[in-house]
Amino acid sequence: MTATGRILLVEDHAPSREIMKKALEKVGHSVLDVSSGREAVEQLRGGTEADVVVTDLMMPGMDGMELLKAVKELDPTLGVILVTGHGTVESAVEAMKGGADDYVQKPVNTVELRRRVEAAIQRRSLMREVAELRVRLDEKYRFGNILGKSKAMQQLFGQLQLVAPTRSSVLITGESGTGKELIANAIHQNSPRRNERFLPLNCAAIPADILESEMFGHEKGSFTGAVGRKIGKFELADRGTLFLDEVGEIAPDIQVKLLRVLEELTFMRVGGGETIRVDVRILAATNAALEQRVADGKFRSDLYYRLKVVTLHIPPLRERREDIPVLVDHFLAHFKKENARENLSLSPAVMRCLIAARWEGNVRELRNLMESLVVMATRPVIDVWDLPEEYRQLPTEAAEEVEVAAGTTRTMEQIEREAILRTLQETGGNRTKAAEVLGIGLRTLQRKLKDYGEPAE
Repeated sequence: MTATGRILLVEDHAPSREIMKKALEKVGHSVLDVSSGREAVEQLRGGTEADVVVTDLMMPGMDGMELLKAVKELDPTLGVILVTGHGTVESAVEAMKGGADDYVQKPVNTVELRRRVEAAIQRRSLMREVAELRVRLDEKYRFGNILGKSKAMQQLFGQLQLVAPTRSSVLITGESGTGKELIANAIHQNSPRRNERFLPLNCAAIPADILESEMFGHEKGSFTGAVGRKIGKFELADRGTLFLDEVGEIAPDIQVKLLRVLEELTFMRVGGGETIRVDVRILAATNAALEQRVADGKFRSDLYYRLKVVTLHIPPLRERREDIPVLVDHFLAHFKKENARENLSLSPAVMRCLIAARWEGNVRELRNLMESLVVMATRPVIDVWDLPEEYRQLPTEAAEEVEVAAGTTRTMEQIEREAILRTLQETGGNRTKAAEVLGIGLRTLQRKLKDYGEPAE
């Protein structure tokens, strides 16, 4: 499919300008034609939108080279194609070094002109996509989007701001599900290496006999199955960042080789004799107690201290319960939008249960639960009965303090509702027994449950 766009055509020779305009319009381009470079600049400064500027190189007043410079100052992504005479090809080549996308020679071949204009449009579209992707990456991984209002997370954010611009190795510790890779990616995105690769490698998910090849690559024939050369993660991450997740699981013989790379920034592929030099920043993560592994002789102490130039610890979710309402609101909004369920909301009782939950799986567990609640919701208000049984527990004193701090204190009607639902839960769903415990009539209980939208017996 032909890429069409908005063309600003600059040519002081009226007959040539008319020929090019008709040729471009014939294939669907929108063309605004002007007779001078200064007029073209005025159009762009006045808000005229264009994808490509097609301009003659030799013009009185502002020539094509001057126009190229002015266009790039206004919009570096705007494509520029120069139209040259036979004696000005060298100038056109110089112009391309200065930022021009392409050039065509006179007399202009209209088929060739269309082809080069289309290519310039596609290049600009790609540049915009890359720029938009960069913005989305920045939004996703900037420290402000790693959510947390607790003192522990605020302290972590401060440490991240200090360490991100450096080239120091960082060891990120924390339980499974706390977001160690998210932290590592945020460090990379806020570092001078942000335009280079961020490559994660899960050391626990790869067998020991394959991990060395994954890290350093191998040469053809270096072992059974090595049918060709493989480039390893260290080489691919040159000038960028390599994230070694679950680094404590690396076998002792590979630990030796990893230490050498960290100290000398050189390595050889498996089965190779060429020394390869790289510039890679190492970020590592573990949910194991590396100090104990060092004491047990399972992890080299020199490698441990080389990795932990800076140590960042992510506390488990149960130790920062004031972050739970923030995370719940974030995930609820995300999954409502993703699943077109914008009318959903959580009852205060659900929030109290979530604040009180154990969260052994940390933020990952919370995220997965919120997605499940949104997808499986059958009523506009997600209530306690929509929670899996293991999350329907009485709030602890600490959880109630968090609830007050988060502004989720309850009305008398909400307190009554929670008391009824919890009593019904404690009686195994027996409504007659629940009514006796609550000291109200069975019909009153049934009416209230109906008001709450609970299913009939």
